[in-house]
Amino acid sequence: MANQSNYIKLALPKGRLLPATANLLADGDLGFKGYTERTRQYRLQSRNLPYLAAKIFREKDIPIQVAIGNYDLGICGLDWIEELLVRYKASAVVKISALNYGGGYVYAAVSYKSGISNLDEFLARQRNWRIVSEYPNLAEAFALSVRMRRFRIFPVWGDAEVYPPENAEIAILGARNRRQLERKGLLPLMKLLPTKAMIIASQKSLNSKDLASVLNCFASKLDNKEFSLSFEELSRKEGSIELLPRPELKKVRLALPDGHQLPPTAQLLKRVGLNLSHYSVEALDYHPSVDLDWLDIKVIRPQDMPLQVANGNFDLAITGRDWLLDHVYRFPSSPVVELLDLGFGKVKVVAATSQEMPVSTIEEVKQLLQKGKLSTLRVASEYVNISDKYLCDHHVSPYKLILTWGTSEAFLPEDADLLIDNAQTGRTMAEHNLKIIDTLCESTACLIGNKESIVSPDRKEEIDFLIQMMRGGLA
Repeated sequence: MANQSNYIKLALPKGRLLPATANLLADGDLGFKGYTERTRQYRLQSRNLPYLAAKIFREKDIPIQVAIGNYDLGICGLDWIEELLVRYKASAVVKISALNYGGGYVYAAVSYKSGISNLDEFLARQRNWRIVSEYPNLAEAFALSVRMRRFRIFPVWGDAEVYPPENAEIAILGARNRRQLERKGLLPLMKLLPTKAMIIASQKSLNSKDLASVLNCFASKLDNKEFSLSFEELSRKEGSIELLPRPELKKVRLALPDGHQLPPTAQLLKRVGLNLSHYSVEALDYHPSVDLDWLDIKVIRPQDMPLQVANGNFDLAITGRDWLLDHVYRFPSSPVVELLDLGFGKVKVVAATSQEMPVSTIEEVKQLLQKGKLSTLRVASEYVNISDKYLCDHHVSPYKLILTWGTSEAFLPEDADLLIDNAQTGRTMAEHNLKIIDTLCESTACLIGNKESIVSPDRKEEIDFLIQMMRGGLA
């Protein structure tokens, strides 16, 4: 292995940029094997450059990892770089160059059903806006830039397009072009910035390491244009826009999950006689129709549901108890309650370390801290609030929480010491050379509700009907 001080670490993206980035690495003859959409490994070693290694991350994690110096170089979209920099302007991230792929923009968009045709009309219509986005920092920058006086931002894990117009007036989201937004029923009002792929570097690494040998491999793909955060207003659509009436708000609003909880949820609803159109893995509509004229249904991420129910955007939702618990630990007085344990989607929230760490309990982890073998415990997790309570309850100190957006097991052992994540069998953790040292809680899917909604005179009868239907499906 090369001298550690000269070792170069590269953070590579999963998701939308992976195929083009894989081609970039192949064209640059970097010698990475196994960087494909089907890969189950997260660590890669260059066969041609012995001093170069890489790890695969969710795109939104890469700017943070480079900023804190865990990685010397990274490839991700400009959107996630600016999401970090617009809030933390002093972050030690240097934009080296754009790449010639990953085109698209972050847009501010409204539903065609809103009856709005341009930004001026939007801003003149009201004085209190709800903004939904995966990019909460960019959303705030947008609101301030157009001088919104009052606004609320609802951060979500994804699928922001499903919220307008009923649950938000505007969405800040990425898309390849305006046509893609129009297919989702959205009208773009502004484009905020490009989502083009970029190479970034840690400022510390630029000052202390010779990165030229790696950067030169990308020379033919570099685009040296400078990009900075700006809000360029979209030109108005040519011709007149047909203004659609505002949708009639239905009495009861139910959120259903996507992802791995979708199939068992669909089976439950079918079993109880709730007939939905296009709610399946094969045919998914994020706003499926149902044969109850008083019920409105949207499909959103389970992680977002407790906060959305608490905010009154939904009356009921089917999510995991783990996400409910994480929400309640952060907001103890939240108006969200569990109404039914649905029984499926069983997982455990566990604490795990690498096999090489000489511990088998959290108490032994504490001892490593007390003996100075760890200066600070680095904890990677999607469950920030569950993790924080667990560490406080066990009097672990000092520790640093690293919020992740999935594939959290990739962080150990280089970038985190402890993982708090969900597991069904533990097989995935074993495949990544991890061992479980504690179980924090067990979780199954559950029906949750807003306390005010379930006792509201104008909704109580319908909500009770739904609860009893689902209860009957559990017998």
